[in-house]
Parts: sequence; structure tokens; C-alpha cells
Amino acid sequence: MAELMKRKDQREEDTWRLEDLFETDELWEKELSAVESALPVLTGFAGRLGNSAGELKEALDYFYGLYTRLDRLVVYASQRSDEDTGNGFYQDMKMRVQSLAVRAQEAAAFLVPEILGLEEMQVQQWLREDRGLALYGRALQDMMRKKSHVLSREQEELLSSAREVGQSSNIFNVMNNADLKFPSVKDENGEEIPVTHGSYVRLLESRDRSVRKAAFESVYGTYGQFGNTLAATFAANVKEAAFFAKARRYSSARAYFLDDANVPEQVYDSLISSVHQNLPALHDYVALRKKLLGTDELHMYDVYVPVVDVPDKKYSFEEAKQVVFDGLEPLGDEYRSILKEGYENRWIDIYENEGKRSGAYSWGAYGTHPYVLLNYQENLNDVFTLAHEMGHAIHSYYSGGNQPAVYAEYKIFVAEVASTCNEALLIRYLLKKSGDAEERKYLLNHFLEKFRGTLFRQTQFAEFELKAHEKEAKGETLTFEALCSLYLDINQKYFGPSMEEDQEIGREWARIPHFYTPFYVYQYATGFSAAIALSDKILEEGQTAVEKYKEFLKGGCSKDPIDLLKTAGVDLSTPEPVDRALKVFRELLEEFKSLI
Repeated sequence: MAELMKRKDQREEDTWRLEDLFETDELWEKELSAVESALPVLTGFAGRLGNSAGELKEALDYFYGLYTRLDRLVVYASQRSDEDTGNGFYQDMKMRVQSLAVRAQEAAAFLVPEILGLEEMQVQQWLREDRGLALYGRALQDMMRKKSHVLSREQEELLSSAREVGQSSNIFNVMNNADLKFPSVKDENGEEIPVTHGSYVRLLESRDRSVRKAAFESVYGTYGQFGNTLAATFAANVKEAAFFAKARRYSSARAYFLDDANVPEQVYDSLISSVHQNLPALHDYVALRKKLLGTDELHMYDVYVPVVDVPDKKYSFEEAKQVVFDGLEPLGDEYRSILKEGYENRWIDIYENEGKRSGAYSWGAYGTHPYVLLNYQENLNDVFTLAHEMGHAIHSYYSGGNQPAVYAEYKIFVAEVASTCNEALLIRYLLKKSGDAEERKYLLNHFLEKFRGTLFRQTQFAEFELKAHEKEAKGETLTFEALCSLYLDINQKYFGPSMEEDQEIGREWARIPHFYTPFYVYQYATGFSAAIALSDKILEEGQTAVEKYKEFLKGGCSKDPIDLLKTAGVDLSTPEPVDRALKVFRELLEEFKSLI
């Protein structure tokens, strides 16, 4: 295996231009000191917000101005560190600005409680009378919307202290990432291979079934050994969620967590209901996988092994850029001009180097263009990654360019929409131009796996999570056996009669870190559904749909995410978008079956 190049050996044109944030490290240091010196000024607004509309506006202006500056500091230091995580100089910069961010949060801690202490009628009057303050009207109204769930200052301080006590997620993360060790397995050549969180899925993709089975049993056998501890940790997290929901006067933990983005609970229920109605299509796909693998029995360790050969074709990065550019033609000239700007002006850090952070992401700071980190490997999967991350980047570009700082950051609920929409458009383009039957089978299966791994799988997680929280609310004990039984029943319902009932998969809940951020995972499924519905509309309706879509991209958090999606023609308060996405799944499956 060739050695990775060092960061200093990367060609400049293959790296991102962080100089657009700060031209030099010295300028970053100067700004760090300036922001640090500004914190007492922010604190000085405490106790003055109710004096007048002018003072309230001045405080909010100062707060958002300061946080925009701090954000730029954080992004620069973090991304410099990501270039080479072994670089101690940038690691130190990153830690210092993270420390400053904590102090900034402390300095701003008075802001929301003091605003919520104002009379709502007074605030409404100020908004009518002061055009400058009116900029913050939506933000202030959103705070006031939650006023009935905010407690007295003393109670709020007590709740803050209670959060320090609730450490179930930290306990899980330490145990899962540091303490759990899985037995190694032998690969196809009889060599010992360590089983880790990183290697597990790769082992499940092995063509050798004995390798897959051994890896599966290694992981879930280990989780089984610590089942009681993991169940107690998970139950503590569920109880913690219920405690804060009750303290803040919400009817349930789900109502509490969905209220952050003002998402109606019916969205959650409607998602699960629509997926249930379409489980026969998933069962059909699972049965087809069994047929293609040629096995008498299909087990959960057979889910990830490819059933279609991966094309050998390599894509240089120049070719990848062109494929994505061509595939996104339905989004119009303006959208693609932004894509081209990102290509030509070094928004992207392209190749792997020694010490570089793994994976891919898009990030940036308000007032500057976004950035994309890749570890490009010249395969088709990485072409899709480019499309995905540039979807995030262009969403941020539109949002930041059309919204003031207070509304520029879009909510998690819609965070995956633009990225997945890009992927959906790209795969439709590749399918349309593909004349090779094997390549076409691969593309169809790739898309079907996206549906299975996101829309179906994340809904399955969401259903388990909901039922676990409901059990706690009824006073039922969340033992290891009870949680495994619940998960196994749901898993069997989703995978259907062609899948063997592997008892080990009942333990899968124990390794899902997202469950420690309650009622989060459903957003992957709703976002994916919205993206599929939007890509369909763009292809069917053309420019009219594109313009509506761009209005959504420009919206940031200037409206509730449900209402922003409605501007693009997708209403997730109804079953229609999820049903429409599932219809696409069924159509793709029928075409895939016709090629087998």
C-alpha cells in the first residue's frame, strides 16, 4: 500500500483556501484577543434589555455580531486542525477557541431568560414601533412561543445543574468507544482482522459468509456481555428526557424534543404509518436479496454484502466535477454557477493526506463562502459524496447570502434535504445516460440501498425509540431483555418473512449512539423523503419547481422548517411526501427486478 502524502506535499489547488477566513494565523490570534475582550461588553447588557426597544436591539446586534466573529474563529481553527490532526499547533488553536466559545456562552446566559421576563405585549409594541428591532421579530416570537415552558430563574439554574448530573450519553460514549473490545476474526485469507466500529461494516461486506457471520457474532456477543449495564445506561437517558420534559411542562419527551423546531408530533406518527403501509415493498426487496445471494436462509449479517458488482471505472476529480455539474442541470444555470464557483475558488479540500480527518463534511462561517472536506478516492461512491456535500454547501451559500445572521443557520430537520436532492438528481441522470446493463443494475441497487438504509432503517429506529419512551412513561422497566425483545419484534416486522430471526440483532439498539439524542433519528427519514419528493418535482415541473426550491434554500430558519418546505411544495404535515418517496422506491425495485 502506497504511503499517504504529507500535508505539506499537497498541491495548493487541491486544498481549500482558508485564507478567505483569515489570511494569516497572526490575524486569527489578533481577532481571538479582540473577541475575548468584547465579552464583558456583552455581559454589560444584563439587566438593561427591558429599558427600551433601542437597548434591546443594541444588545441583540452586539450578540449576533460577536457570535459571527466567534464562528469564524472556530471554523478556521477546526478546519486547520482537520487538515492534519497530528499538528499540535492547530490542535492548540482549536482548544483555545473552544474554551473561548464556552466563556461566550456563559457571558450570554442572561439573554434569553431576561427577554422571556419581559411583558409580551411590551415586546410586541416595540416591534411595531422600532423598525430596527423588527428584524428580530421572528426570533423574539419564537422565544415567547416557548415561554410557558420556561421556569423561574432559580428553577432554571437548578435544571442547568441537573444537566451536569445527567451523564448517560457520556457514559455510553466512553464505554462504546474506549472500553468495548470485540474479538478479532479471520478474513478470507485466514488472517486475523481486528473488529472495530470502523471495520465492522467492511467485514459485513465480505463475499465470504463465514467472515460476515463471525464479525456479526463478535460485535453482538460483546454487547450481550454488557447488556445489563447498557440497558441501565439507556434507561437512564430515557428517564432524563422524561424528567426535563415534565419539568418544562410538556406532555411527553417527544413533544419536548420536537418543539425545538416547532415540528408537529403528527409528522412523526405519519412517517411511521406510511412506512408501515409500504413494508411489503421492503419485504419484496429483502426476498430479492436472498435470491441474488443464492442462500437457503437470509441472516442479518447478509444485509450489507453487495449483490451487484461494483463498476471498475475510475473517476478523476476533474471527471467527477463534470459528472456532478452535468447531473445537476435540472437545477438551472444559477445553481450550477455557484457549484462552478466552489470548484474554481478552492472551497474543497480534495485528497487524503497523513493525519487528515476522515470522512467528508461541509461547514463554514456566516459572511464567507462554505467549505467542503473530502477524502476523494476516484470511485463512483465518492462522486456521489461530492454531489452530497456540495448540496450542503450551496444550501449554506443561499441561506447565508439571503438571511441576516440571526436566521442564516437552517434547522437539523431540513439539513439533509439539499444534499440528498443532489444525489437523487445525479442518480437519475446517470441512469438516463447509462447504456450498460451491469452499471444500471449497480446504480439502481445503490439507490435502493439509500432508501433501505435511510428511509426504512431510520424510521425503524424512530419506532423503537418512541415505544421505549412510551414504556418508561407507563412505568415499565427497561431491562436488557425487554429492550431486546422490543427491538427484535420491530426488526422482524421491517425485514419480513424472508429474514431469519437472529436473536443477536435484538441487541442492535445498544450500539446506536443517536438514541442518546432523543427523537433525532426520524429527521433523517423525513429529510430523505422531502428530498426525493423535491427531486421528482424538479424533474417533472422544471423551472417553476426550481424557483420554489431555491426559495426554500434561501430561507435559513426564517420560518419553521415545516413551513419552509411548504414553500417548495412539500408538506410534511401530510403523508404525501413520504408516500411519494416510497412510490419511487417501488418503481425502482420493479425496474431492478426486470434486469435480474
